Amino acid sequence: MSNDLLIIYNRLYNCYGPQHWWPAETPFEVIIGAILTQSAAWTNVEKAIRNLKTAGALSPATIRNLTTDELARLIRPCGYYNAKAGKLKTFVSWLGHHYRDNLDTLFANGVGPLREQLLSIRGIGEETADSIILYAAAKPVFVIDAYTRRIISRIGLLPPAAGYDTYQAYFMNNLPGDTRLFNEYHALLVNLAKQACRKQPLCSECCLNDLCQEKPQN
Repeated sequence: MSNDLLIIYNRLYNCYGPQHWWPAETPFEVIIGAILTQSAAWTNVEKAIRNLKTAGALSPATIRNLTTDELARLIRPCGYYNAKAGKLKTFVSWLGHHYRDNLDTLFANGVGPLREQLLSIRGIGEETADSIILYAAAKPVFVIDAYTRRIISRIGLLPPAAGYDTYQAYFMNNLPGDTRLFNEYHALLVNLAKQACRKQPLCSECCLNDLCQEKPQN
């Protein structure tokens, strides 16, 4: 199985090259992006983050000091802005209460305890927690999203109905536990899903075409 995954990785890397993901200046910005990108296109998340930066509101303390309505107006471009404002407020409140806004102290936890703590926060699910762990904390955990499910199930390596844990274990049990590899692999899968393996796939443009067991009609 690990050979299958490495073949896929090498094909993707040769096709698309390094992805330089996650695009952020600080770990805290990664966390904000991970929350805002829930059910949102990244281009719209970038607009929301740009608004926060322009307002000088991209820190735990400044977000805490904003009202929920003020925060919602700033992040409006990313959609579901009222709900996401509440999620951001909940996270920065938790971070201040438990870690005095010190991400280094939070990230000093091992992957298991860190993930457990993040999942205890309202508004942070498995994919968001794992994105924070991989991209902000730089710890080796594989992020599973809808793009990854789509590609891996179409290739025929796992059934589409398998759970998050099953998909994650498939990658983590069959690849070296390397943060940079997990980072690059996940970003490459996302790129493939956007470029070729779409809901209505462009199979002729896919570098994994010959590996695919399911080739839906365009």
